[in-house]
Amino acid sequence: MEEKNNKTENRSEKKPKNFIYEIIDEDIRTNKWGGRVHTRFPPEPNGYLHIGHAKAICLNYGIAQHYGGKFNLRFDDTNPEKEEVEYVNSIIEDVKWLGADFEDRLFFASDYFEQMYQWAVELIKKGKAYVCDLSAEEIRKTRGTLTEPGIESPYRNRTIQENLDLFERMRKGEFPDGAKTLRAKIDMASPNLNMRDPVMYRIIHQPHHRQGNKWCIYPTYDWAHGLEDSIEGITHSICTLEFENHRPLYDWFLDQLEIYHPQQIEFARLNLSYTVMSKRKLLQLVQEGYVDGWDDPRMPTISGLRRRGYTPEAIRNFTEIIGVAKRDALTDIALLEYAIREDLNKRAQRAMAVLNPLKVVITNYPDDLVEELDAINNPEDFSAGTRKVPFSKEIYIEQTDFMENPPKGYYRLVPNGEVRLRYAYIIKCEEVIKNDKGEILELRCTYDPDTKSGSGKSNKKVKGTIHWVSARHAEKAEVRLYDRLFTVEEPAAYENWLDYINPNSLTIIPEAMIEPSLKNAKPGDKFQFERNGYFCVDTKYSTNEKLVFNRTVTLKESWKKDSN
Repeated sequence: MEEKNNKTENRSEKKPKNFIYEIIDEDIRTNKWGGRVHTRFPPEPNGYLHIGHAKAICLNYGIAQHYGGKFNLRFDDTNPEKEEVEYVNSIIEDVKWLGADFEDRLFFASDYFEQMYQWAVELIKKGKAYVCDLSAEEIRKTRGTLTEPGIESPYRNRTIQENLDLFERMRKGEFPDGAKTLRAKIDMASPNLNMRDPVMYRIIHQPHHRQGNKWCIYPTYDWAHGLEDSIEGITHSICTLEFENHRPLYDWFLDQLEIYHPQQIEFARLNLSYTVMSKRKLLQLVQEGYVDGWDDPRMPTISGLRRRGYTPEAIRNFTEIIGVAKRDALTDIALLEYAIREDLNKRAQRAMAVLNPLKVVITNYPDDLVEELDAINNPEDFSAGTRKVPFSKEIYIEQTDFMENPPKGYYRLVPNGEVRLRYAYIIKCEEVIKNDKGEILELRCTYDPDTKSGSGKSNKKVKGTIHWVSARHAEKAEVRLYDRLFTVEEPAAYENWLDYINPNSLTIIPEAMIEPSLKNAKPGDKFQFERNGYFCVDTKYSTNEKLVFNRTVTLKESWKKDSN
């Protein structure tokens, strides 16, 4: 009882309100699990984790944290045909990066293979499992439909001894792939298709990334999942909604074996607009070269979001905002972008970068004068202090910050018009220099020395303020502008979903001009480029000789649903 009280005291005052917490609260009240709460995240190592997995990780770990319980990371590595060590390593990195501490509880289903095999033998001895010679296609055809019962396998009534012998020979590798399976003997007329003699083991002659060639029969997910939870003493086995119809089978296996029986609870998975979440589709994007690997910043993978500049705090906050539901729904990706803006607004240092430079010569500014102007590092955090930015006779501004024939409401630089340079002076455009093609090469401007920011010498005001960098001191950098990968809200709803890839999802600017304070930025460092958005130093392509910045997100929502 003392342990239970301590756990209660460890709970945070702020608790999410959802049906899963209500179930656990009731279990605590009735002492169903002796006051224990033990959750797990059980990924299959057949791809990189995505934002949907992040929701599951945050949910399971958050529950364990709130109730003072335990959280396991367990790999469901039961299919050697699709699993790789690369995926195992990436998943461990992602879970740790999100802040989910599994301590020393890193487990692998493959380490339980012997125990699973012995439990399968036990079911055979109870007359609850049999070796079937039907092919996968024949099993599918005899399974029946939602309105018609299935057809019993002609091998369903083999003797227990024959099944034991055949199953042992399957393990020894006497049969080729697909020649036989071990199936549970339940009910071919069950209204739940998952209960119609599901396959427990299939033959796969392929080395396992942990077990090597020790096994050539591998458990199916439905057979293995509940056993893994039982072995680890999980109390609440939290799954996504597609496993709701599998729960009776989860329960049946554990009940027939009469072993420790966790409780499976289902919640709605995350579906994100302008995104595909299927591992199969994400793998196709990678393999067919539509993206630059699993960590491409346009991918919804955790590694892609990390490379793009997302923070674990923003992702955790996003999962709290969307909450936990019982029904599937489509979440607007703008909500994820909102979460990262909110987070980076507080933590990202400000800097000035001109993405598409237009040269400005300030004709009345002294040729050799260089001023060091004070710039605020973060107006949301004054403890971040200030930095010095150099100002000189020649500067760069954004091409879009000048128009010869501006529309109404345009408050930036125009011929004979004035604008304030951020942290600097008010300048006036006196002359536009063009080439023979009529293209603008540079602007000739004058400045008012009495309008220096913070000087208090002039009360002169203008409506527009623009950013800039000193041409003499600017550093060059490559900037990658990422946008949504698809042009439709639900690309997975279309059979030809690849046709809806956004052709403008990546724009590369080879030579942007950045202020000199960014010269020593390190991979992963995050900044707000004033008026341009939030950016992160790319961890893949940045070198000591070349800085590459990825745009994490714009300063405000700019996507239009009719952009396709």
